[in-house]
Amino acid sequence: MNLNQAVSERKAISCKPSAISGVAGKYQPYPEYKESGVEWLGEIPAHWAIHSLKRTVDGCTNGVWGGEPDELSDITVLRVADFDRNKLEVRDDKLTTRSIPEKDRRNRLLQKGDLLIEKSGGGEKTLVGCVVIFDKDYDAVTSNFVAKMTPRAGFDSVFLKYAFAKLYAGRVNYPSVKQTTGIQNLDSDAYLMERFVFPCEQEQRTIAAFLDHETARIDALTAKQQRLIALLKEKRQAVISHAVTKGLNPNAPMKDSGVEWLGQVPAHWEVSKFGFISMVVRGGSPRPAGDPELFNGDYSPWVTVAEITKDNEIYLTDTESFLTKKGSDQCRIFSSGTLLISNSGATLGVPKILSINANANDGVVGFEKLKINSEFAYFYLSTLTEDLRERVKQGSGQPNLNTDILKGVVIPIPPKSEIEVIVKAIHEKRAKFSSLISKASVAVHLLQERRTALISAAVTGKIDLRDWKAPDAD
Repeated sequence: MNLNQAVSERKAISCKPSAISGVAGKYQPYPEYKESGVEWLGEIPAHWAIHSLKRTVDGCTNGVWGGEPDELSDITVLRVADFDRNKLEVRDDKLTTRSIPEKDRRNRLLQKGDLLIEKSGGGEKTLVGCVVIFDKDYDAVTSNFVAKMTPRAGFDSVFLKYAFAKLYAGRVNYPSVKQTTGIQNLDSDAYLMERFVFPCEQEQRTIAAFLDHETARIDALTAKQQRLIALLKEKRQAVISHAVTKGLNPNAPMKDSGVEWLGQVPAHWEVSKFGFISMVVRGGSPRPAGDPELFNGDYSPWVTVAEITKDNEIYLTDTESFLTKKGSDQCRIFSSGTLLISNSGATLGVPKILSINANANDGVVGFEKLKINSEFAYFYLSTLTEDLRERVKQGSGQPNLNTDILKGVVIPIPPKSEIEVIVKAIHEKRAKFSSLISKASVAVHLLQERRTALISAAVTGKIDLRDWKAPDAD
């Protein structure tokens, strides 16, 4: 799918999130309801039962990690990393093999339809307790951070998958989460005492089939929007790259830049290096690291690689950390307007322009006394990020983009008046792309909200799906 096709698809489905939000309106509520006795559940269909989650599964069997593979007792061990939290199933792309003796795997061997619950892990954005379904045909057990739950007779495993998704989205598992160290642990016994509502098994299957169908449609729309966002970002970067290396005049006479990857540039442009048009200076950190007399102050903003790479903004306007005066006096202060670039770690090569006076650590390099427009230089460096990372891939240890490499980076330089026109044109193009990306991102958010709401309405009996039939494939 190319960009034009993607934009057309975005226009065609731009109304889909609101249209899908009316899906529930196509279904009637049940004719009769009763109080559930559970505050967050409210009223439930009169013929649905309410009882603890514990009655729906045959225990909660903890997993095992085992030993290194030995080709004798090897088996797939499913980890939390194998959870697809959106599709609520197991991913197969990076499975782990471990050696598990027969005696340790006997009561842990997974059956198709088992539910896997995250017992340990989680984080600020991903609370521990996610549940996915095991729908595979290969032999596997769970790791020590995951437990298996086998649905009991009378309970459909796919319905339970969606029921647990509703509970997880509503953070019903939160009271059962314990955290005494950096890792979250789920008290599964306490969690399974939570009460939920259940129709008969046949009705569970109908609801599960409905949700499989509807969530697949929503996921397909979401994938198209996400693909569109990726294409828009690629196109935006291509437009910027062309503007800062070829200019805006397609009929301008060209010349060989002398640099293989750069190719031809407009004949009236100069070709220079950053070492000739600026002072390339590495930041530095106060010593000793962690000294409270140096760090955690309120005197000077403190720029780290994380500050530079945390967003796609051109300017760095503030920082989360500050140095004390004593700490600031130990290292260089970069003045407002200085072009910076991250020079270490997995995110090296990302530029940013300071709009404040600030200290920077030794993972940051500054281009001081820059002789050209800093925004033009920023846009140019932003097109080279991947190339700069390639230059430091060789060797072991932490990748590092040293000042000698940066001094030698070639840059084509238009006349000053042309630079101003190019920068203005780039800003206009960026604004248009940002608007399109923002609209697509909003659509993704609305689709995800709709997905969650649809699951909630179906598994709690807010809509009557007993007569639902899957539409024809056509």
